[in-house]
Amino acid sequence: MKDLYKNPTLYYVLVPVVMGIWPLLVWGLYLPQAKDTLDDEVNYAQEAQVVALDILKLDPERFKFIDSNDTGKEFSYANAVDKVAGLCNIPASKYVLSSGIIIKKEGQRSQSAHIKLEHVSVVQFGKFLSLMLRWENLQCNLVKLTKVKGEGLRDAWNVTIDFKYYY
Repeated sequence: MKDLYKNPTLYYVLVPVVMGIWPLLVWGLYLPQAKDTLDDEVNYAQEAQVVALDILKLDPERFKFIDSNDTGKEFSYANAVDKVAGLCNIPASKYVLSSGIIIKKEGQRSQSAHIKLEHVSVVQFGKFLSLMLRWENLQCNLVKLTKVKGEGLRDAWNVTIDFKYYY
């Protein structure tokens, strides 16, 4: 058996056979699989485009991003939270905002804020968070959801969010 590996005739026969089988595998097995995968991906892309257009019809403001180069007006947590809460149908009585002072550290200015939303649905919270994070320099550091217990309250949550904005 050891002599079989040392025999060069084996390699003279084996290498051309393998090289002949490889194009057959590519033609018969790999290309049809690649074509099926491509067709699936094209179908997924078309479905995603329909969903994206539906989202755009329902909420056209998603594509109106805040211009981070616009320095004419300073960022204010009060204005931002009030605007976003209004868009999410969260009344002022259901949120508490407390923002810290502007801190300057190593040439970078930052300000933190703590927001508590009370008795909001998951959809309202998700929309609130996604709209808040449109500001480029705003980071969300902490999110804590607590289920509100009570009869008839299936989708009521208390949410605690910590943000930090870098100027």
